[in-house]
Amino acid sequence: MLILTCPHCGIRAEETELAPGGEAHLKRRGPGHSDAAFEDYMFARKNPRGVHFERWRHAHGCGKWFLAARCTATLEVFGTYPARTSGPPPDILAAIRARRPGWEAGE
Repeated sequence: MLILTCPHCGIRAEETELAPGGEAHLKRRGPGHSDAAFEDYMFARKNPRGVHFERWRHAHGCGKWFLAARCTATLEVFGTYPARTSGPPPDILAAIRARRPGWEAGE
């Protein structure tokens, strides 16, 4: 079972208390962009085996959105951080690199 810690209220919650929100750090495409760019924003999502950044909501708790870095193959959680963060914080990236030598963001 996947267990994540909400960075807002500090509660460790099982995935049954959370609501998944898909891939994190997407760039919105709207007016002024091509139809293809908007289609990519709406429908094209990564589905990697390995390190992935996701959005989650503490649905049965504080109700706030947050982001999580985890491995989709092993369910290993590298950390969680507030949703308003524009990219993974340095401490999260360091935790990933410590457990996955040679890993680089964007893989």
